[in-house]
Formats: sequence, structure tokens, C-alpha cells
Amino acid sequence: MKICIYLSLLLLPFSVFSQEETTFLIYFKNVQAADAIITLERTFNVKISYQNQFIDNKIITLPKKKRTLKEVLNELSILLQVKFKMINQRYIVVNEMADENEIEYYLQQLDEIVINEYLTKGIAKNRNATFKIQPKQLDILPGLIEADVLESIQELPGVISPNETATGLNVRGGTQDQNQIIWDGINMYHNGHLFGMISSFNPNITQSITFYNKGTNPRFGDRISSVIDISTSNTIAEKAAIGFGFNGVSADAYIETPIIKNKLSLLLAYRNSYENFFETGTFQKIEQKVFQNSSILDNETSEEEFFFKDYNLKLNYQLNKNNTLLASLIHIDNDLQHDYNNINEDGYFQEFLVSKNNGYSLSWNKNWNDAVKQTTTLSYSFYKLDYNFISGENQTQLLKFEKENQIKDYNLLTELTLLHKQKNHVSLGYQASYKKVNYDFMETTDLSYILDKKDVALNTHSVFSNFSGRHSKWFDFELGIRVNYYNQLNTFRLEPRILLIKNLNNYFKIQISGEIKNQIIYKIDETIFSDISLENKLWRLADGNEAPIINSKHGSLGFMYHNNGWTFDMDTYYKKIKGISALSLGFFNENNTKYFTGKQNIYGVDFYTKKDFNNIKTWVSFSINKTDNKFEGINNNNYFTASNEIAQHVSASITYKIKQFQVALGWKWHSGKPFTKTIINLDDNSVGFIGVNTERLPNYHRLDLSSVYNFSFSKPSNIKGKIGFSIWNLYNRKNFISREFKGNNTTNDPIQIVDFYSLNVLPNFIFRMIW
Repeated sequence: MKICIYLSLLLLPFSVFSQEETTFLIYFKNVQAADAIITLERTFNVKISYQNQFIDNKIITLPKKKRTLKEVLNELSILLQVKFKMINQRYIVVNEMADENEIEYYLQQLDEIVINEYLTKGIAKNRNATFKIQPKQLDILPGLIEADVLESIQELPGVISPNETATGLNVRGGTQDQNQIIWDGINMYHNGHLFGMISSFNPNITQSITFYNKGTNPRFGDRISSVIDISTSNTIAEKAAIGFGFNGVSADAYIETPIIKNKLSLLLAYRNSYENFFETGTFQKIEQKVFQNSSILDNETSEEEFFFKDYNLKLNYQLNKNNTLLASLIHIDNDLQHDYNNINEDGYFQEFLVSKNNGYSLSWNKNWNDAVKQTTTLSYSFYKLDYNFISGENQTQLLKFEKENQIKDYNLLTELTLLHKQKNHVSLGYQASYKKVNYDFMETTDLSYILDKKDVALNTHSVFSNFSGRHSKWFDFELGIRVNYYNQLNTFRLEPRILLIKNLNNYFKIQISGEIKNQIIYKIDETIFSDISLENKLWRLADGNEAPIINSKHGSLGFMYHNNGWTFDMDTYYKKIKGISALSLGFFNENNTKYFTGKQNIYGVDFYTKKDFNNIKTWVSFSINKTDNKFEGINNNNYFTASNEIAQHVSASITYKIKQFQVALGWKWHSGKPFTKTIINLDDNSVGFIGVNTERLPNYHRLDLSSVYNFSFSKPSNIKGKIGFSIWNLYNRKNFISREFKGNNTTNDPIQIVDFYSLNVLPNFIFRMIW
């Protein structure tokens, strides 16, 4: 691809002429239409909104010539067989030639983009402070050969996974369970395969991901840290599309096809690990990481079977011009069986671990008129974790330990949106939810007895409203309010939300945000009862007693600058959280396993800069975070450093793209996690502790490489393909990522020190075909 653009005016911001009158020397030769549009956005300082099918796989060529914006759009209109609708001097909508009535719809759905390629193509930052990721459009990221839904988010400032998993997202000092993950309107609770190493959401069928880390829309109210809203396509497929592929751990296939033309379409996708048939080096290295310090790797003669799968189904039905029905299904399943037999002593043990999440949703989108829209979604999510440990001798069972965690989550949400021509709009909504959570710990020897058990249900009724205003002379704003009533707790909680954006000029913006949020479902660490030390965090529901509602107050202040290929984005934030819980074992009180509640203060700064050089993109992000906890009865009632605090974090990347070839190199560094210093009594090998989280692990760093090549066969066949490879931890750094303390299934056993290390050098590959 060759793109040559010579700017005839160097001081565009000070020009007294409109963009349509300003001329630029434009030259495109065999350029992808999507890349040409990005170039025009930068050159003329405009925003162009389009649906992918209008320009996908279209190549354009324009001879070298000075052109106004209007002249360029006229020529592209002929080449691409589309219409460009000028909304104003800056905003343009692309539409089909014969479908003028669709323009208003796309305008209403369009979130104004502030930075179109935040990291790379396919990642944008919107005016409402959200990030939008489109996996199908995403260019390469370091260490990734596929657009893993959760791994992609980790490239954004202020997001890190200290345990090297896709699911272990710490967003601005928050913990993994404080992130609300939604798939087609369904609350998800099990979000990773291979114990979180890859996300459970198939990127090949994901249309978009919206990520909120501040100024959250009051439509969302389930978690206090972030929202990850994942959506598949809501449009009716015009023609069949089929894809399949495989990488170092799994194979997948999907089909999207119309059933009734312009009325009904079907999406079906399936992904499965193939370790039971053929174990690659990639899978082996991941197993070594996730199973370290477990009985699986401790016993060389043991055997294990481990597999995962997920599948998705979606039906889109267009009843008429103003009514659409959407039905979605998702199934996520991970199964592990581990068997060990001691031939010399006739002893044996078995371990079974099943974790799954099923979800269903039905949505109705209604256009009452040009100014009033309504969306109603009914959803159900079922999560189950089931762990069994059995030991015996001479075929006689001596002990059985069972651990079970279940969630049933029913939701009804309806939202009415009132639109205004000046881009102001008001939304009003109501949400009813019912959550039932239980967990059980049971041990059987001569008699059965329960170690711990909880069964809690909670109804929540919420009303919310949001007002979005666009006033370029003053400022843009989002003002929201959410009111929750927790029925069984007889408690109201008020959640105001605010986001203010001030444009100082065309390139420099200031953002201020504030929000209050509450969380009623969260994870607890039950390491004391876990023998396998893999799935030892269980979901728990607030009960108003030892499990309180978590409350968070979050404020931020930052600025953005974007011009001439340069991007700067900085944000400072403060969080004040009440109601967090801790199991006393986690703070080394062996004689008392009750729960403590406390509070948390988080301070931080996220800084990001990026520069584009033609086919080369470079970016660096730097984050500082301070997270302090305080619990009554722990550490003399004084604040101490939270175990998930990452004080400093640096991420630097460079990517290169030429025609269909892409390569990316990325380096990550962060300070070590806090841990508590221990003293071992040599007389009885017992463990003692000094302070709480007063020491730090060594600094972490690694270098990642990835490369992909997209190819096409003959045009009549319309078959496309992709091959690629990646190397994680290129220089094979052995990083010390965590020190933990655990007990065995009986609480009288001594506490053990367990150290965890990072992945070694990890190669992976991808092969994919689409037609």
C-alpha cells in the first residue's frame, strides 16, 4: 500500500476557510477503503461513521491531484457505491446509495469519536470517555495473534493483569471481581479458559466491546471498578459467511447466514481445545504455569484430562422497520480430571473440577418514532463451580471433600431514549434483578460434616436516567443518576454519575468525572479449603451482615491532546471504597477464620502517548498506583498496602504494517506485588509473619513479539486467510509473580508458603480461513 499525502496548509486550525474549501494533494494507490477513510479523517479533521459491510475488502485508487473534501467524497462515492452525508462541517455518515432513511439511525447510534486509532486500528476513544474495540477490524497487538477480548483491554492505560491471565484485570487498582463483564446483555461470571489464560469470548464473532473505566453510564450498576460490554452483530446478515481456524491451544468454526432474506439470520460458533487428541508445546507450557504448586505437577505418575469449549448461537429477526428481536445463547465449559495411584502403598486420589457458565438473552428494539427509541432485554445467567477430592487405599474411600459454588442471575432491563437533533438526548430506564448465590464445603470421613455453607438470594429494583449534552461553545456533559433498592436488605442506594468535557481548542480537551457505585456480589478467597490451588476464589452475595454492600466513590481529572499523529492522554484518579471483605487466613490468623470488613483508598495517575509515522505506530503508557487497605482487628487497625497493588507499570509498543503484513513488538515492566515477610520456626516448621505486605517481589518485565499475514485467493472465490505467530516472553525471563499462603483440606494443617512464577518463553501460531 502506498499513500502519499502532501498538506498544502500547515496551520489548518487557524484557517478561515471550511474543510470543504481547503485543498490537499491526495494520492491513493491500491489502498484499502478503510485505511483511506482514516487518512481523510486525519487530513481534513473530520469524523466519518460507516458500517463495515459498505467498505470491507474494497480497494481504491485516486490519481495525484489537489482536492477539497467534497471532491474527494464525490469520487469515493462513485468508486465505493455509497453516499456520504455531511451532517455538519466535521461529521459525515456513510450510507448505501438507495437507503437515505438509514442515516438518522446511524447518527443516533454514533458515539462521537475523539481518537479514532487510540492504540491501533480497531480501538477508539469516544467523547463519553469510553473505549470501543472492534475485534474484526483490530490490527495486531504485541504478543497477540488474535483479538482476544480481554487481552486487548490490557493494552489500555491503567489496566494490568499481574498474574499474566486474560481474566485477571486490575483496572485502576480494582480487583478482578469488581469488573462487570456483559455478553449480549448477559452478566458473565466465568470469563476464562485454561484457568483464565485466554478469554471465554470468541473474538471471531464479537462485533464490538465497550469499556468503561470512569463516568459510567447509570445503565450499569453491578460492579464498582469497570464495565466490559461485549456485543455480537445485531444486523440481519445479507449473505452467508463461514470461518474456521486453529492456534496452539484450540480450534474453532462459525457460520453467519440469512434464513429469511432481510428478515431472519443465524449466527453459530463453536470453539474447543484439542489437547486430548494432540498436545502442542504451547498447551504444555500453559499447563506448567497454571498447574504449578498443585498436586498435578507434584506427582509424575499422575494422569489428567483437561479440556475446554464454548459455543454461541444468535438469531436476529427484523419484524418490520421499527421492531427487531434478538435471541442469544452462550455456553462456557472447563473440565479437569486428575488421577494418581501410588503403586507401592496402594493409595490413590482423584480430583474433579468443573466450571461452567450458561447464558441466555432476549432483546426487543423498538423505534416508536424518529425521536423515541426503546430497548428491552430479558436475560438469565447460570454459573457453576464443582470441585471434588477423593482419596483412599486398597480401593476403599477414606476421605471425600466437596466444594460447590452456584449463581443464578435473572435480569430485566428496559430503557427509553429521547433523541434531539442537536445531539442532546435523555434516557430513562428500569432494571429488576434476582440473584441467588450458594457455596458449600463438605468433608466426608467416617461422618459427613459441613465446613462452611451459604445460600443467599437478593432482589434489586433500580431506576436510572442519563442526560447527554453537546454544547461546543461551552462544554459537553453526561449527567446520570441511578437509585437501587435491595429488597431483602431493605436498603436504598443512590448513585450519581457525572462526566464533563471541555474543548480548549480542536486538539486539546479536559475531562472531569465522578461517580458513586455499589456492588452486591463479589469473590472471597477460600484458599484454606483448597487442595488444587486453582479455582479457590468463590462468588458471594451481600447479606447485610458479614458480607456488606461494597460502596465506591470515584473521581478523576485529566486531559487529552490529539494532532498531527501525536496523542497524549493523562488522567488522575481517586477512589474511596467501603465494605471490602477479607478472610482472616489471608492476613495470617490461624486460629480464627472469620471474615473482616474494611475500607480502601486508591490514588493513581495514568499517562499515555502515541506517535504515528506512516506505516509505523509507537506508544508508551505509564501508570502509578497506590492502594491501601484498613481492617478493624488487622495490623493494629492501621492502613497497609493492598496485595494487588502495582505501584508502577510501563508498557511500550511498536507496530509496523505494510500491505497485508503486520509485526508488533512490545515490552512490559511493573514493580513487584507486595507480600508479607515470613519466619519459619525450625522446631516445628511453623510459619510466623512480620507485618502485612511490607515487602515486595522483584520487578517484572518481559518482551513480546507477534506477526500476521493476511492473504486472499482469487476474487471470484472470495476466500481470505490469515497466518501468524507470536512469542510471549521473548528473552525467557523467569518472573516471580506471587507469593501465597494456603492450607490443605483440613484447617488444622500448618500454613504453607507457595510461590508462583510466570510463563517461560511461549510460542503460538494461528491459521484462519474466511469466506
